[in-house]
Amino acid sequence: MVKHMSLKLRIIQRFQAAIARAFGEEFMPIDPVIKPTPRADLGDFQANFAMGLAKQLQLNPREVATRTLEKLQSEDLFSRVEIAGPGFINVFLKAEFLNEQLDQLLADPRGGVGRQEPQTVVIDYGSPNVAKEMHVGHLRSTIIGDSIARVLTLLGHEVIRQNHLGDWGTQFGMLIQEILDTNASQKPATNMAQLNSLYQAAKQHYDNDPDFAKRARERVVLLQGGDQETVSIWKKLVTESQQYFNQIYQRLHVLLTDADIKSESAYNPMLPGIVSELLSSGLATHSEGAIVVFLEGFKDKDENPTPMIIQKSDGGHLYATTDLAAAKYRLKTLKATRLIYVIDSRQSQHMAMLFAAVHKQGWVNPSVQLEHASFGSILGPDRKPFKTRSGETIKLVDLLDEAEQRAAAILSEKKTDLPTELQKSIVHTISTGAIKYSDLCSERVKDYIFDWDRMLSFDGNSAPYLLNAYVRIQAIFRKAEAQGLSLPQTGSVQLKDAIEHQLGLKLLAFPDIVELVAKELAPHHLCHYLCELATCFHSFYEHCPILKPEAHLERDSRLLLCSITAKILQQGLDLLGIQTIDRM
Repeated sequence: MVKHMSLKLRIIQRFQAAIARAFGEEFMPIDPVIKPTPRADLGDFQANFAMGLAKQLQLNPREVATRTLEKLQSEDLFSRVEIAGPGFINVFLKAEFLNEQLDQLLADPRGGVGRQEPQTVVIDYGSPNVAKEMHVGHLRSTIIGDSIARVLTLLGHEVIRQNHLGDWGTQFGMLIQEILDTNASQKPATNMAQLNSLYQAAKQHYDNDPDFAKRARERVVLLQGGDQETVSIWKKLVTESQQYFNQIYQRLHVLLTDADIKSESAYNPMLPGIVSELLSSGLATHSEGAIVVFLEGFKDKDENPTPMIIQKSDGGHLYATTDLAAAKYRLKTLKATRLIYVIDSRQSQHMAMLFAAVHKQGWVNPSVQLEHASFGSILGPDRKPFKTRSGETIKLVDLLDEAEQRAAAILSEKKTDLPTELQKSIVHTISTGAIKYSDLCSERVKDYIFDWDRMLSFDGNSAPYLLNAYVRIQAIFRKAEAQGLSLPQTGSVQLKDAIEHQLGLKLLAFPDIVELVAKELAPHHLCHYLCELATCFHSFYEHCPILKPEAHLERDSRLLLCSITAKILQQGLDLLGIQTIDRM
């Protein structure tokens, strides 16, 4: 149900129709391989299908291209179409057609993005641990998942966010026992740093004190059994943690709220039933006192089958059991037709086994998509996991604080008379945007190096560079108003200069980029597009005077181009979870 047809899709459909008329309806589904040309003198787009189709037809590629062009209906879209090389087809778009498309884009609050056939998409992301401070390792899942959720929502899907908090298991018996032993329940921790210290002390006692370890395991049984005192302390831990998480989420401008929480403990009542169901179907079996699932194709280095343990010999369940319960809930109760897990790549085998088990158990039909949106690690300049100089994991709040300090220092070099509170807001937007953009502009599956200088630079592929383009447009509008000019709200874009033409093409590519991000779950495509758009705008700004008083139509057209660019920059950055600012 795509209600809007993008510029690229229009070209694709014209070529598909021409191919069908030239060679038969059976060739209608062929992809004409429409891509932007590498150079403006080669046209606006290039169709690269002729070589592949020529092999099927056993014809010369140029003949395939020639016969296609004879059937191409192009008068309203193309100013000219040329065959180049062995069979490439270069397409030059009519300025009048582009003008019309840009006028529509100006009036469209969605930036030209259509609505797809709606799916129910459940996204698992965020997932920090209760009673532990969020660290830099939690950053990627949170902001990648947030961007994917924003993009899929814009495309018309029902997006259900699931924050799978770690709030159950042995570590809570350990922590609660530490709290009781130290009377910390009488003087509860007032912040996550104190809870973190309690956890570290509990872990040390658990590892070195057999008596404490025994009492901690007994405490887990009490927690699972609903012991009033134990559950009361556990609830306080969860409440304190949620308040802390919300502060981080608000600071990062991500969409996760308490309503999105579906923690490990929520699935605890389902676990015995999951084990029984898998045993009844024959998918699970008893092995050395435990209950395990063996899945075809999963073996260790010695070629022995790798088990998915769903119940230990002592009757305890593992995170694999919880993940199975969560998958069933999302598929059967939430009716997900696309299930996305934004989890780091080190969990690839676990996710592959989970998906295999879900399919084998029959909880999912072939039309449902199960996807692991895996991501790499954040590395320091030494290409090792990003840590403090002392080797400790970096707390996320400390990272955000340092970003603001660095951004404030950079902006202090720019003389400004802006009010102090506005300056603070600008610093916050730039610093948070810089951290998020630096992460999102890297290919999701790859590791990336955390580089303060690069991410806070006002040049190159960075959030400050994009924000500066938006600020420059707002400055143009303020200058126009100061000159007594009313900004055109409607009108017609008239592309005359070659640089205007390139900016228009780039603006009209936005819907295709959004759909590509949704298809591949890859926000870096949007980042690179926005960087190219900002670069194209800066070139337009330098070479095409905008506020020339002697050319009213040209001035108004260029102001409209500025308006469309500002809209697409703002909407694109919002899809990345990055706010915009009007000045800096």
